[in-house]
Amino acid sequence: MCTQSPSVADAASVESPRTLIRGGTVMTATGETFAPGYVLFEDGRIVEVGSGDGPDDGAVVVDATGRWVTPGLIDSHSHLGVYPAPGYAAHSDGNEASAPLTPQVQAVHSVWPQDPGFERAIAGGVTSMLVLPGSANIIGGQGFTLKLHRGVLAAEDMRFPGAPTTLKMACGENPKRVYGDSGAPQTRMGEVSILRQAFFSAQEYLAQRSEWNEGRESWCENPAAGEAPDPRSVNLAMETLADVIAGDTLVQIHCYRADEMLVQMQIAEEFGYRIRSFHHAVEAYKIRDALAGSEISVSTWADWWGFKLEAFDSIVEAASLIHEAGARPVIHSDSAIGIQRLNQEAAKAMFAGQLAGIDVDEEDALRWITVNPAWTLGVENQTGALIPGYMADVVVWSANPFSIYTSADLVWVDGLLEYDRSAPRVPWSDFETGLWPAAGEVQP
Repeated sequence: MCTQSPSVADAASVESPRTLIRGGTVMTATGETFAPGYVLFEDGRIVEVGSGDGPDDGAVVVDATGRWVTPGLIDSHSHLGVYPAPGYAAHSDGNEASAPLTPQVQAVHSVWPQDPGFERAIAGGVTSMLVLPGSANIIGGQGFTLKLHRGVLAAEDMRFPGAPTTLKMACGENPKRVYGDSGAPQTRMGEVSILRQAFFSAQEYLAQRSEWNEGRESWCENPAAGEAPDPRSVNLAMETLADVIAGDTLVQIHCYRADEMLVQMQIAEEFGYRIRSFHHAVEAYKIRDALAGSEISVSTWADWWGFKLEAFDSIVEAASLIHEAGARPVIHSDSAIGIQRLNQEAAKAMFAGQLAGIDVDEEDALRWITVNPAWTLGVENQTGALIPGYMADVVVWSANPFSIYTSADLVWVDGLLEYDRSAPRVPWSDFETGLWPAAGEVQP
């Protein structure tokens, strides 16, 4: 009973070859660009980054002359695996729409690692992502932060080592639409009341859990002082919300309108938890100073809007305005198609800002799809930039990554070459076996 639970360790070393990429324009996402530069990595970690050719002692040398090198891209909002291709009802595992509050469910238990979308994502330079439940519920469940490796049979084997737990919440039109005809919530005020009541219950549960833990620790230190405490009853939903209040879970909220984001911030303040990111958030530019002051990132699109009423007041300059205010814009996908083109989406948002006279550049746009989403996922000290000691998640692009004509040529994840555009195309997914050309045949 007194055995301590193991703590989450840092990512273990991955056995991967010593590799040197040199000759290309290296954009580190730290503010430094080396042209030409090099990146050296081994056993899953970056060893050196700098200008010139770099040390090629025993390394596999990749000539990136005329090409660009960046960190792997990160998508802070994906439904790959929980809504896999092909899009049939049998594959619809993203919304546990049996109740408006389902904090106890975990996306990892729905992720199908054979989703062909994962391979399409890495072909777009994506190396990590946050897979979230859908937005039918006020609280939809825990997200799953993963890394892209081929040959995975169990979703758990895709888990990003050491990534913190995340919780997906939603407000606005979706919960009303899903539950309005069957009970509650029918209104936005109904959504807020249900959410606040859940956190009042979680506060009580957290107090009881803390009291039990204190009693258990006291007994473990001195068993002779009395009887062991009775085992406590565990409620998975309340455990999740208690962890949110305790600061152990990162809150990710689907929310479009500025007024509703402010309401969510008031609720978070009432119950003492932090919001990590507002997702979609097309009106975030209206409250960008408040978001900067509260250190809440904005996971949004470049120009996807108008598909429902709460998505109408969007502007293409939003990410640039949010950046200018000192907040953290993130270009996310929420789409199996968009995830293949995050670099192009970031480029659209950057150029719109520049045309509006906002001081943003390619380095800023790169951070919107690397450093900022890494922070949103709580893994900013592991990936998202080309820094010695970070995970060797690296992309070589055929040209400037913000050109519509560029493609990801090579993608390493943890120092392992997981995608090579020039190699024969062998499908990652067993679902597509037999549908592709024979090994050795390269499609035009």
